[in-house]
Amino acid sequence: MLPSPFSEKPSKAEPGKPLYARKPQQRQRPMADKREMEGERKLHPTRHRPGAGGRGVAAAAIAPPEPRAPRDITLTEGITIRELAEKLDVRAKDLLKTLLDRGVFASINQALDVQTATDLAQSFNGVVSVVSLEEEMVLEVAKEETKENLKPRPPVVTVMGHVDHGKTSLLDGIRLADVAAGEAGGITQHIGAYKVQVGEKSVVFVDTPGHEAFTRMRARGAKVTDIVVLVVAADDGVMPQTREAIDHAKAANVPIIVAINKIDKPEAQPERVKRQLSDLGLMPAEWGGETEFVEVSAKQKKNLDKLLEIILLVADLRELKANPDAPASGTVLESRVDKGRGPVATVLVQNGTLNNGDFFIVGSVFGKVRAMFDDRGRPVKTAPPSTPVEVLGLQGVPEAGDHFQVTDEAKARHVVEFRQSKQRDAALRASAGSRITLDQLHEQLKAGEVKELPIVIKADVQGSAEVLEEMLPKLSTDQVKLKIINAGVGTVTENDILFASASGAIIIAFGVRPDRKAQDLAQQEKVDIRTHNIIYEVSDEIKKAMEGLLEPVFQETYVGRAEVRNTFRIKGSGTVAGCYVVDGVIRRDSQIRVVRDGAVIYTSKLSSLKRFKDDASEVRTGFECGLGIANFNDVKVGDILECFQVTKLSAAEAAAQGTSAARK
Repeated sequence: MLPSPFSEKPSKAEPGKPLYARKPQQRQRPMADKREMEGERKLHPTRHRPGAGGRGVAAAAIAPPEPRAPRDITLTEGITIRELAEKLDVRAKDLLKTLLDRGVFASINQALDVQTATDLAQSFNGVVSVVSLEEEMVLEVAKEETKENLKPRPPVVTVMGHVDHGKTSLLDGIRLADVAAGEAGGITQHIGAYKVQVGEKSVVFVDTPGHEAFTRMRARGAKVTDIVVLVVAADDGVMPQTREAIDHAKAANVPIIVAINKIDKPEAQPERVKRQLSDLGLMPAEWGGETEFVEVSAKQKKNLDKLLEIILLVADLRELKANPDAPASGTVLESRVDKGRGPVATVLVQNGTLNNGDFFIVGSVFGKVRAMFDDRGRPVKTAPPSTPVEVLGLQGVPEAGDHFQVTDEAKARHVVEFRQSKQRDAALRASAGSRITLDQLHEQLKAGEVKELPIVIKADVQGSAEVLEEMLPKLSTDQVKLKIINAGVGTVTENDILFASASGAIIIAFGVRPDRKAQDLAQQEKVDIRTHNIIYEVSDEIKKAMEGLLEPVFQETYVGRAEVRNTFRIKGSGTVAGCYVVDGVIRRDSQIRVVRDGAVIYTSKLSSLKRFKDDASEVRTGFECGLGIANFNDVKVGDILECFQVTKLSAAEAAAQGTSAARK
């Protein structure tokens, strides 16, 4: 009998193989995508499988994308892909896809440079106009402004003229007149711009220096002004900076009022001044012209009220208005680093109202208004249009002349980070070389070794740094090129020494001094620091170094340093400083330098040095002493008194000493 086929046991499966063979899974037909039916492009479109068309859904035809209408957009620096997509009204992933096709990997919150953002917008039919963040804010405010929002504002008057023609004396006379009108106490000018009350109205004055090197500062004063008061000395007439001031005022398209000063002098010739100015296009109103002339005497306070009256009359004719409800905007007139308060900027508010707590951007510096002070040093909470104020709360020192704009915190931080990254990239490209001093410059020029002289500038205020930065490169010759690799404000620090050492640069310290640690590091790194207080001495020294004409060098030897702990007023002796010697020795026959907040206030000799009641020839570290400074009584607690001796050496001896020190 044959065995039943159902009675047979299934055979064992081979190792690694299933007992029953699985049926092959049927491949599903591709479904038509909704986005394809709308005509939008996909990264990987579905391919039509041959033979699948007759058994179900027919493949949908992909419609070509509709051409986009041109769209006007404004781009700001550091714009992100998300913001650009919102402006273009497209999806952010389409922008990312376009960048990916060009080999650029980016995220949705990544900042784009202006060129990349412009090319990307144009590929989506965008009509691009590039503006800065400040300009964009101004445009937004201008759209919302109406005649009802605009209110009258005080005029901003810039005083310009040649050096020593009496600009500051004239302003001092106006300030004293303001005190007599009702202000109590004396006035301390904290900043270069201040407000004067004239009856119910007020006038804002901006002072500018008259030295020929300060061209950019005068141009900056002309840009922020409504009226220029041109001061000309009646005994001196029209001078080079007088002509330059006229050119700046005409370029800024502002009216000019001429103040002929020093008419109290016997050699004054005001009619000659009028003839000279009429030849330059400033015809007096009394001769049928359009320019107002006022003959004044700053020393005798003569006709100052008439000058203020004409200023207000010209301002009324111009109908100066601003919107006090808008976000504040203005211009930085000056900036510096204060030892106790950090970076401080003098800002002229031109539109809107600046309040405590406002976030702002100024150039590549972000800040929040921590405190504001007016021109008399009094704290204020708000600053309406045409108000000069000192602002605290900056994260760095802004450039003088930068635009100041209040905006929201997130946008300001984002733009500042983008601008600072660009500045860092530019700084990293600065070339490094071997170290050099001015004494060795001419010898290396002869040998053909020097092609470029890097210079680091540190000044007491931003305006001085700006002037040196513009003036020194003009001294370059065919043999050597002067290159400013860094310019800043404040005392010379260890970071400056290290930067100069790495770049082979010399340091020009204008109106500031290196601290003790920086001085020691400079000697260790063999970095040449040149200290100056007069602008033309800097250019003269570098010119002579390049020509090999350096005069005998006055070498300064550091002796000691003391800190003022208390001051005493003694009849017949003036102010005596009670000091603690923190370093070195204070000697009776040495010179003394008063350093306040890193800046040199006064240099003189000791008039007295005592320990307890006895005269002393020297006082060493760790001891207290009382000392008097010759012809100087303005010593304050916290001042640093630096004791030094000056030795006269020839340029060759100084260079030889530098060489021997380097060998050691």
